[in-house]
Amino acid sequence: MIASSQDLAALALGSNLGDRGAHLAAARQRIAARWGPLLSCSAVYETDPEGAPGQGPYLNQVVTIAFAGEPETLLRGALAIEADLGRRRAERWGPRTIDIDLLLHGDRLRTGPELELPHPRLHLRAFVLVPLAEVLPDWRHPRLLVAARALAAGADRAGVRPWRVAPAPTSGGQREPPQRGHL
Repeated sequence: MIASSQDLAALALGSNLGDRGAHLAAARQRIAARWGPLLSCSAVYETDPEGAPGQGPYLNQVVTIAFAGEPETLLRGALAIEADLGRRRAERWGPRTIDIDLLLHGDRLRTGPELELPHPRLHLRAFVLVPLAEVLPDWRHPRLLVAARALAAGADRAGVRPWRVAPAPTSGGQREPPQRGHL
């Protein structure tokens, strides 16, 4: 339970190098260990790369957490998790093992050298909008005054596909469903 809607933060996770699914899982685990349980977790989507040519497809997901501190502190923590998980920033929009973007923190607005909230390209990226609308369909972009579900409905989803992972076997030999939805 979050103290206020101002404490609700959404983070976008992405990976297109190595074991992409394992990188997302490790990021989710580190986020939960640092800030507490994930409030919600979208499905994982495989998406066409944007940016530098020659990249492989990404896996993308959005998770939500409660965070009562300042968004700049949250951003620095996300960058530390990226570094802990082996992220190397060689080129802008280049391939990466893990990317964690702070999409929103309540309806806070920021415009500065360290952070812009909501994320400045959130409304332009189907690979963010589709999973965001899944976990926060009624969140309204505080600058555009449009709900996440409406932004996602208007996005070009051609390069965004659900990613299916074979569920891991349980101790009883049965398979558990993939983790998604509200946790």
